[in-house]
Amino acid sequence: MNTKYQHLFFDLDHTLWDFETNSQEALLDLYQRYDIEHQLNAPVQDFLKAYYQINDALWKLYREGKVSKAELRHQRFQKAFHSFGPLEEGVIAKFEEEYMTLAPQKTALMPGTLEMLSKLKGHFNMHIISNGFEETQKVKLLGSGLAPFFEVLICSDTLGVNKPEAKIFVNAMKEAGANRKNSLMIGDNLQVDILGARNTGMDQVYYNPQGESHNEKPTLEIRHWSELPAYLLQA
Repeated sequence: MNTKYQHLFFDLDHTLWDFETNSQEALLDLYQRYDIEHQLNAPVQDFLKAYYQINDALWKLYREGKVSKAELRHQRFQKAFHSFGPLEEGVIAKFEEEYMTLAPQKTALMPGTLEMLSKLKGHFNMHIISNGFEETQKVKLLGSGLAPFFEVLICSDTLGVNKPEAKIFVNAMKEAGANRKNSLMIGDNLQVDILGARNTGMDQVYYNPQGESHNEKPTLEIRHWSELPAYLLQA
């Protein structure tokens, strides 16, 4: 077994919890429930495309500290709906409120997640470092069956700082009783997870299921979760 590491720190969204699948299921449910297609004459796929572009842009601004948690939540649906036409503010607010309740309850995980975690449990102390909101991430962990695998949950909104800033990694290691040499960060975002961890002095695993090209050199790069236990538990 690779005895260098004692603590594994995972990102949650897009890494373990299948954000795209879960988010889309919730959006489709609500789009139909509120009859948005007829109100705005906007096919759901057109709306989804607009929403994801706006949401990604706002999350980037949030990570950079340029918008608040409240502004992100308020603006993403407002801007997406208004790109197709006027919609009552009350409807938008209710849609957002119900999305925040419904989406975290969805339980789809990235392929092989539970099998991978089951193999690693008992060999390593495992934790979560997320830029998501704590109350939402706790719902995801509990509902999807991930919670029993993890000891420490660090979320950006509780610290007031986001990955890739070093403070969030340092605080996570401190809370877990870990240090840079015995810690490994695992995530799907090169800039946020991998370079953030590297700049903090942590080794990194880049989870890259789509095989996207890049010029960085993480400690390890994998496309399938079966590769992680094979690497960490090797004799």
